[in-house]
Order: sequence, then C-alpha cells, then structure tokens
Amino acid sequence: MATQTLNQQNFDEIVTGNDVVLVDFWADWCGPCKSFAPTFEASSDKHPDVVHGKVDTEAEQGLAAAANIRSIPTIMAFREGVLVFAQPGALPPAALEDLVTQVKALDMDEVRKQLAEQQADQ
Repeated sequence: MATQTLNQQNFDEIVTGNDVVLVDFWADWCGPCKSFAPTFEASSDKHPDVVHGKVDTEAEQGLAAAANIRSIPTIMAFREGVLVFAQPGALPPAALEDLVTQVKALDMDEVRKQLAEQQADQ
C-alpha cells in the first residue's frame, strides 16, 4: 500500500480508524528525510495491513506543533489510536521492520493498563 498524505483534516480519523499507523514527519528540504523516504515506502509495500502516513511539516506546521515535532524526520507509531513510539531520526530498514513487528505484537490491554496507572500517579 502506498503511503498516505496526512494533514490537519484527516490525521485523527486515520490514526483512530486503523489498527496500526506509522507516521513520518518530514520536509522537502531535509536530506535525511529524503534518504529515509524509500525505506518508509518499502515498508508500506511490505506491510499493507499497516497504514503508512507522511506529514509534510512545512505544509502542516500546526499539526507538527501539536505533535511536538522538534527534529525531522520523526517517526511515530500508533496502535489502536494510542501513541506507542516516537523517535526523531531516520531508521535503517532493519530497525523499521523491527518497529513494525513490535508494534503489531503489543498487548494493547496491557498498554492501556499501564497508561491508566501512569495517569493515576500524576
């Protein structure tokens, strides 16, 4: 499946409406972003069950600010609408594959339990 362009209008719907969503925050002027793009695209072809979305931080500055993007590329992974991974920097193909595998394998009941405990402690 090809990557999808995410924007302010469709971001929440795509993240909450799909089981696993990977998001690449990037910009056209960013060399590492351009180097990472083929790796991200290859992952989208290999994992049609995972939505691969891209956010152009120049065109979507409000969305980038809401996501607290400080460095690009930044990769985020959502599972059942819950942010489970966020890291700046381009990932090599093997690391991206490992990330997809780990996100798919998460026990979301346990993740939600841990989130509830963290919120209760605050």
